[in-house]
Amino acid sequence: MKKIIIVLMIFSIMLPALSQKKNAEITKKELKEYVSFLASDSLKGRKPGTPEGVLAAEYIGDYLKSIGYKSFGKSYYQYFDVVTEVVAGKDNYLKVGDYSAVEGKDYTPLNYSTDAKVDAEVVFAGFGFDINEDSLKWNDYANIDVKGKWVLVLRADPELDNPDSKFIPYVNERLKVLTAKEKGASGIIFVTGVEFDKRDKLIKLAADQTESNLGISALHVKRTVANKILATSGKTIEELETFLNANKKPASFNCKSEVSALSQVVFKKVKTQNVVAYIKGSDKKLRNEYIVIGGHYDHLGFGGPNSSSRMPDSIAIHYGADDNASGIASVMEIAEKLAKNKKKLKRSVIVMAFGAEEIGLLGSKFFTSNPKVDLKDVKAMINIDMVGRLKESKELSIGGVGTSVEGEKLLKSLLGKKDLVLSLSPDGFGPSDHASFYIEDIPVFFFSTGAHDDYHTPLDVVEMVNFDGLELLSDYAYDVAFEVINLDKSLSFKEAGSKGKVKPSRGSKVTLGIMPNFGKSDNKGLRVDAVTPERPAYNAGIKKGDVITAIEGGEIHNIYEYMARMGKLKRGQTITVDIMRDGVKMVILVQLED
Repeated sequence: MKKIIIVLMIFSIMLPALSQKKNAEITKKELKEYVSFLASDSLKGRKPGTPEGVLAAEYIGDYLKSIGYKSFGKSYYQYFDVVTEVVAGKDNYLKVGDYSAVEGKDYTPLNYSTDAKVDAEVVFAGFGFDINEDSLKWNDYANIDVKGKWVLVLRADPELDNPDSKFIPYVNERLKVLTAKEKGASGIIFVTGVEFDKRDKLIKLAADQTESNLGISALHVKRTVANKILATSGKTIEELETFLNANKKPASFNCKSEVSALSQVVFKKVKTQNVVAYIKGSDKKLRNEYIVIGGHYDHLGFGGPNSSSRMPDSIAIHYGADDNASGIASVMEIAEKLAKNKKKLKRSVIVMAFGAEEIGLLGSKFFTSNPKVDLKDVKAMINIDMVGRLKESKELSIGGVGTSVEGEKLLKSLLGKKDLVLSLSPDGFGPSDHASFYIEDIPVFFFSTGAHDDYHTPLDVVEMVNFDGLELLSDYAYDVAFEVINLDKSLSFKEAGSKGKVKPSRGSKVTLGIMPNFGKSDNKGLRVDAVTPERPAYNAGIKKGDVITAIEGGEIHNIYEYMARMGKLKRGQTITVDIMRDGVKMVILVQLED
């Protein structure tokens, strides 16, 4: 606490000096000053809901106030709650006869379980399938009564060795819960077969922003607990899994035993905030139109398990100098230069620093759901995220170019003699806050210098930021912003790629959209034999011949590890894919389809 107070005192001394600056130009010195503060030890990784996260927001908000930006209402902050952790409640219990299981060791409630007490008989329902397709028929609920009872269900499916199994669309546990509920069950108990996971690890509770449940109690138990439930039947989970996998047909029955359990899941929430400020335009007709310029200021804190750290075993400050102290520093400098040229701005400008981007674009989603102005009056959004690693190639990636009719021509016309090489992508939906605006039919531009080995690790530090490059591209981003603000006619929106709102069809699964090499593996990675146009891998820049060596930091040596890693991903998730291309290691961000 003393350290926070000292930082606040230093911060309060700094602000008057900031407000008195006369240099309206974007400078390397100022960019380094902002990045160094935001990515300092004192801010401890700017995790949402922490005092250090609040300090980062206040640093940005007070700075915007000091250079003449106004707030909407009395505050420069837009507060919202986020779920940071899901834990089992203290009242959980599970009993089989005289045996009491231990939560966290023998069993766990699942994220999507309802809070409920269920005392009931148990019915073994195989894999929990009810499939009635022309090419596949399997009903684990035929000829059994599960109404008001527990169903004991195996995870996965009977064809684990078949990457093209027709069962794959039906293995999702949530789907199995819904099927059990539709059949009238009061609760479902999952158990993991030996062939699926010899270690028999319990499913971990993970933060879920929906805070929703599927309407019945849902538990996951170890095989030792499942076998106690099955004891009266004389069968074991190991035997039942072997039978189902070998015979490929249901084998459901009443276990003639009872389970008494109370399931309780607690969603731990914290309050965080967006920073929102504006300056009014000078044109009487256009001043009621707005251009949003922003980036996210949050990062991963100390990382660790269940964070998106690429070094989850390393409990250390994840500084986030590039991600995204660099982007916020750029936004601050652009905001200052715009304020100094306020009289030349036709449209009004909203400057934002988004919170909780790392948890799922939550800050930008909250703003577009609770806007400070009518979204119809927001004519464009410029998002600056991870711009601190400009390479020798001087390549600056700009996404969303296809979301306006005029976008590409405008960007190229402003490049002039600047020592930058533009890499333009049309898609409006992507792994950062601009996606929340594109969904609302707002033209977007997404500036980035791309991912790297230090992304989402403690190694993303100030010393690795290319400040010459940051100054160069910030000058260019300012020119783009100034031009968009002063267009006689606002940008014309057009759809460019998925908006992420398309609901998956029944049985769809997470894919990259590649054809992997199914041949003999040298255990050095998975070669990409083909890439499907307009799918996640293609949109992210993965090419035929690339060798995938890791997904989300998890090593991949062959097709089986690739399938296992993909099976753990969620639709709409942004992931890192490590590849080798012509002997060069690269880290690529991939936005999975929603």
